[in-house]
Amino acid sequence: MSDTDDIQARIDRTRAELAATLNELEDKLNVPKQLGMAGHRAKASFERDRAPWLAGVGVAALAVGGIVVAAVKKR
Repeated sequence: MSDTDDIQARIDRTRAELAATLNELEDKLNVPKQLGMAGHRAKASFERDRAPWLAGVGVAALAVGGIVVAAVKKR
């Protein structure tokens, strides 16, 4: 293999690595895609075990209820 072939092979490898890196960055910065993936993960998590999700809803409901009670008492 000549020096020219070696240099061209290194350039080709570098281009391929750069393209892969840019594709990864594009995926990470694509907000709609990331939100969709997060939604799928959340749905899968909920389907596997609903208890933590239901507990979270209960805690959120209590927090909202507490805020409402505090607001009503201030009046």
